[in-house]
Amino acid sequence: MRNDEVLVKVEGVSKKFCKSLKRSLWYGAGDISRSVLGLKNPEKLRKDEFWAVKDVSFEVRRGECLGLIGHNGAGKSTLLKMLNGLIRPDEGRIEMKGKVGALIELGAGFNPVLTGRENVYNNGAVLGFSKAEIDRKFDEIVAFAEMEEFIDTPVQNYSSGMKVRLGFAVASQMEPDVLIIDEVLAVGDLGFKIKCFNEIYRLIENAAVILVSHSMPQVAQVCRTGLVLKQGKINFGPGKVSNAIINYFGIFENNGLNIEGNRRGEIRNFKFGNNDTSVELDISKNQNQPEIILENCQNVFFETSVIIEPSVENFSLIISITDIDQKVVAQVTPPERMFTNLTKMMVVEAKVNSLMLNTGNYSISVHIYNKSNAVDRGEILIGIRNILKFTVKKQKFVGAAPILYESRWKEC
Repeated sequence: MRNDEVLVKVEGVSKKFCKSLKRSLWYGAGDISRSVLGLKNPEKLRKDEFWAVKDVSFEVRRGECLGLIGHNGAGKSTLLKMLNGLIRPDEGRIEMKGKVGALIELGAGFNPVLTGRENVYNNGAVLGFSKAEIDRKFDEIVAFAEMEEFIDTPVQNYSSGMKVRLGFAVASQMEPDVLIIDEVLAVGDLGFKIKCFNEIYRLIENAAVILVSHSMPQVAQVCRTGLVLKQGKINFGPGKVSNAIINYFGIFENNGLNIEGNRRGEIRNFKFGNNDTSVELDISKNQNQPEIILENCQNVFFETSVIIEPSVENFSLIISITDIDQKVVAQVTPPERMFTNLTKMMVVEAKVNSLMLNTGNYSISVHIYNKSNAVDRGEILIGIRNILKFTVKKQKFVGAAPILYESRWKEC
C-alpha cells in the first residue's frame, strides 16, 4: 500500500440538470433510448438545461485531505454524489480505488423503517463488507456513535444529530480507503464534532478524504489542499488550502464599505503601517483598497481622522483585527478616559509596540462609540468593517495560532 497512491481521479467531469420536471423526464427517456441504441447524447444544452458541474478535474492521494469549498449552489453536493456513484456524470471520467465511505446527506443510505442495527448491516453490505466483518466492527460502530440505548429503534424516530452520529460511525469505522464527508457534520453537537475530526485525522494516514464545509477554520485545520467551485466550475485549485480559502472569501468581496451605526460620526481617512511601510485610505473617495504587507510587526500605528456631530460630547474608538474567517483575533482598546469632541476634524492615533501576529491575511475594523465602560460600550456612532486589509509575512512558519507571544527561554 503506497502512501502516494492516487485513490480518487476525476477527469473533465460535468453534470447537467433541467429546471423543468416535465422536460427533464422527456429528455431522460430520450437519453436512455439513445444509450440503448449506442448513440451519443446531445452535447449542447437543451431548453431549460444548465450545467450544475462543468469540466472539473482533480486527484486525491492516500494520506491527503481535499477541502471542497464554495457558496451554496456551487455544485459541491452534485460532485460528491457523482463521486459516490449516486448519479452518473454526463461527461468525463471518475476513478475510485478501494472501499468508499460517504456521509453526503442527512440520513442518506438509511431506510427509515428499519432499526439502526439493520441499517448498519445494510450500509456495511453496500460498502462491500461481509456479515462476519460487520459483526466484528458492530460494537465499535455503536460505541463510537454512542447509540447503545437506541440501536434497535427505527431510524425514523432518530433526531438529526443521532442520524449524523450513526452515519459517520458506519462511514469511518469500516476503515474506508476513500472517505467523503459533506457539511452534515454541522448538525452534530460540539463534543461529537471534536470526536469526528479526531477520527478524520486518524483516517487520513491511510485513506483519501474529501471534506465539504462552510467552516473555513475546520477546512484549514484538516485539509492540505483546497478546491473552490463557483457556478459549477473550478474557481481555484486544486492548490494550497490557505490560498483556496482566500479565493473563497474573494468571491463574496465587493468594493463597497460595510458601514454601520447611527451615522452621527464620520471617518474621513485611515492610515496604518510601521516605520518600514504604511498606507493611507481616503474613505470619502471609496477607492479600491491598497495592499500592504508587513514583514515587521514592530512599532505599528493606526491613525483615524474623524468628525463627530456637535451633540456628542465624548467618544471612544476601538480598532479590531480579524482573520480571514472574520473572527476577531486582537483589539486595540482605547484609554480609560474618553476623547473630547472638538466638533471639527480630529486625528486619533494608536501605537502598538508589537502586533504579535502570525503569518496570514488580516482585516482592520474601526468603531466609534459615544461612551465606554466595562459593561456597555455604548451607542455606535460610526463603524466600518474591513476598512483595510493587510498581510503579515514572517520569515519562517512557527505554528498555526494567529497570535505569537515573544518570550525568553532558558534551560533549568
